[in-house]
Amino acid sequence: MFKNKDKYLSVILVSPSILAILIFVYGFIAWSIRVSLSKWKGLNPDFTWAGFENYVNLFYDPRFHIDIRNTVIFTLVFVLGSLILGFLMAVMLDQGLRGEGFFRSIFLFPMAISYIVTGVVWRWLMNPAEGSRMSGLNLLFTSLNLDFLVNEWYTTPYWGIAAIALAAIWQMSGYTMALYLAGLRAVPGELREAARIDGASEVEIYRRIILPILTPVTLGVLIILGHTSLKVFDLIIAVAGKQLSLDVPAIYMWQTTFDGLFYARGAAIGILLLISVAVLIIPYIRYTTKMETEL
Repeated sequence: MFKNKDKYLSVILVSPSILAILIFVYGFIAWSIRVSLSKWKGLNPDFTWAGFENYVNLFYDPRFHIDIRNTVIFTLVFVLGSLILGFLMAVMLDQGLRGEGFFRSIFLFPMAISYIVTGVVWRWLMNPAEGSRMSGLNLLFTSLNLDFLVNEWYTTPYWGIAAIALAAIWQMSGYTMALYLAGLRAVPGELREAARIDGASEVEIYRRIILPILTPVTLGVLIILGHTSLKVFDLIIAVAGKQLSLDVPAIYMWQTTFDGLFYARGAAIGILLLISVAVLIIPYIRYTTKMETEL
């Protein structure tokens, strides 16, 4: 009797949260799907059935092609840069340096800043102006006689989005470092000593022993950084504003929905973003669940 009482009490306690999730998450997702399959354009709702017309039109839309290209470039630069820089910082801190706590805090500090603040700072650092209006990194390069490094940053045709990825790397590499550092500290010291006794160099130890052990950490970092890059919005707006050359699906969705009042197409873009994130997260959830079951 008491067991059933505890069971019912547990259900009652969690039911408000379950109900809220069903309404405000899955309910709104279902509503967005319905809107994306309609012809709603303008302030007055129009739920006339349009099928997959909005989705098909997106794939023939030149602006959406630019969005996909920019997202791919941003994701590759951001994810690879954060992985490499974060891993190198973790390896450095794992050497038992003096002042490790100080450097760990310095590396993690950018993560505590919002993307808006990061964007404002990096907009000044990546100022593409020349002459008397030159500032930021270009001015630093000029002062150091490194004129060959002076460039147009986010105003560079086609590759300007890669410059904005540098700001995202600066912000998230510390988080990547923290995850890798935790993984490195979990590697038994006996494995490293045994490898050294067998004549393995430090590079071989990391390549053949440590990196394979850190595979779950790398996978988790890839998922977190990947879905973050797919939803990037505020960083680009803060750095460069609304520019077609730097357009991404999140910005397109915002302008289509709230500036153009084309709610059906905006909902379609949102659903495509949701699917792209789910493609990353669902396999990871299945993988981690399988690993926990095997353990």
